[in-house]
Amino acid sequence: MDLLRETLSSPWILVAWAALMLPSLAILLRDLTRNNSHLMPLMKLVWALTVAYSGPLGLLIYWRTGRSAIPDDADWRRAFRSVAHCYSGCGLGEILGVLLAVGLLSLGNTVTALVTFTFAYVIGFALTVGPLVQDGTPLRDALVDALKAETPSIAVMEIVAISVDLALAGSAGMGQAIFWVSLLVSLSCGLLAAWPVNYWLIRQGVKQGMMDPRQTPHDH
Repeated sequence: MDLLRETLSSPWILVAWAALMLPSLAILLRDLTRNNSHLMPLMKLVWALTVAYSGPLGLLIYWRTGRSAIPDDADWRRAFRSVAHCYSGCGLGEILGVLLAVGLLSLGNTVTALVTFTFAYVIGFALTVGPLVQDGTPLRDALVDALKAETPSIAVMEIVAISVDLALAGSAGMGQAIFWVSLLVSLSCGLLAAWPVNYWLIRQGVKQGMMDPRQTPHDH
C-alpha cells in the first residue's frame, strides 16, 4: 500500500490523467454532436460528467451502451446507463462535499466522509426525482420510487468510493497530488461497484434503467 501511495503521489499521474481524459471528452462531445444529438439534454450531461470523472472508462461505457448505434438493449447495457446517471450526480456531490469539508472547513476524515456521502446522496437522489416530476409523476410517488430504486446504488457507490479515497489519500491535503488522484480513482471504483447493483435492480423489476438511446425521440 505504501508503494501504491508513493506512486499515486506523483503530479505526473495527474498530467497523464488529463492527457487521457481530455481527448476522451472531445471524442464524446464530437459523437454527441454528430451522431447522437437526439439524446435528451440530461443524458448528454450525464455522459459528459461520466467521462470527466472516469476518462477512457467513461467513454467506453458510453460507446457500448449510450449511443444509437448499439445493436441491442440488453439488461447489462441498461444497467450501465442507469449507473452512469446515478454516477454523474453522486460524483458531483462527492466532489463538492470534499471541497467543502476539506478545502473550506478543514474537517477530519470521519466528518468529511459523512458530509461527502450526504452531498452525493442528495444530488444523486434529486437527479432522479427531478425528471420524474417533470414527466408528470406526482412528487410523493417520485420520492418513493427514487428511494427504492436509487438508495442501494448510491449507498454501494459511495461506501466503496469513500473507502477507497480514505485508504489511498488518508489525511492528505488539497495541495497534494494524491488528494486528487485518489478522488479520481475512488470515483471510478464506485462506478464499477454500483453496476452489479443496478443490474440486479433492473432484473428484479425495481427500476427500468435509462431509455434505449435508439428510441429517444429525434425532436429533443
